[in-house]
Amino acid sequence: MSRPRRIDQTLVARAQALVATATGLHQLRAAQAVLLPALFGASLEKTASFLGVGRATIPRLQAQLRDQPAGQPGPRKSWGGRRHALLSLAQEKEFVASWRAKAEAGELIVLSAMRADLEKKLGRKVAPEVFYRLVRRQRWRKVAPDTRHPKSDPVVQEEWKKKRCPNCWRPS
Repeated sequence: MSRPRRIDQTLVARAQALVATATGLHQLRAAQAVLLPALFGASLEKTASFLGVGRATIPRLQAQLRDQPAGQPGPRKSWGGRRHALLSLAQEKEFVASWRAKAEAGELIVLSAMRADLEKKLGRKVAPEVFYRLVRRQRWRKVAPDTRHPKSDPVVQEEWKKKRCPNCWRPS
């Protein structure tokens, strides 16, 4: 059995005040996550089952209440987001826009050169997959060349098919 968690009395007082003034379910759960173990000695598992959340959520709720400034009404968001992003979305758009003019002018854009430019801008190496996700996020895609040669002439090709030698191999 794990040792019981000691909860500060000032945090208990804040939780009791929050229970009286809670405007949302999340605030009420955070306050109860502090009060149930502090006042009734409930374990994390029991507290989680009372509140209808997972066991790992209880310390997270307690930490949110502990770290929350006294005057702030709701919890700070700490989940999600782009924590390890190389650039913000606006900076990514700006970077790709500098290459967009070349692409719209009909110039062939080679992604290895674009990646080298990004590495120079950041001052460090960028993994290829990270760069390809950036390009995909900005809705760039690979445009494959056409399957026919631009100088091909369908009329000449058809004439050649009709006049080729009779002894040549022909598909059945």
